[in-house]
Amino acid sequence: MSAVLQPATRFEPMTEADLRAVLEIEEAIYAFPWTSGNFRDSLRAGYSCWAYRDGEELIGYAVLVLAAGEGHLLNLSVAARAQSRGHGRSLLSNVVGVARERGAKILFLEVRPSNEAGLRLYTGYGFSQVGVRRGYYPARRGREDALVLSLAL
Repeated sequence: MSAVLQPATRFEPMTEADLRAVLEIEEAIYAFPWTSGNFRDSLRAGYSCWAYRDGEELIGYAVLVLAAGEGHLLNLSVAARAQSRGHGRSLLSNVVGVARERGAKILFLEVRPSNEAGLRLYTGYGFSQVGVRRGYYPARRGREDALVLSLAL
């Protein structure tokens, strides 16, 4: 019997070359996806943008803003085909590590109340709700609130 090495996941800085794969995931999993301009602007602004790969395949990404001892997680997504395998938690753990390394003392994010998987991920990691942004997200019928969550680092 021989062992088969499985490709290792990698967490590395996102580049413009990743944007096509990022947009494919974004558009496949969200009814109201970020645009290429949103991602390009994040890269150009110097936000902490990350690609998460399984072998050579991009399966997730995250966008984080860091300033004044705080972090704000703007986007954390995993491709549908890679969900429910622990990749979201691994990606989140890497992002939290970056925030800590760069001096953040608290990390904030917004999540839709209808995003049950996201809520389970974040609350299971230790985030707690600190507020609500009314009508924050576009929705099929009007707007949807955002739950504001935070994690002390």
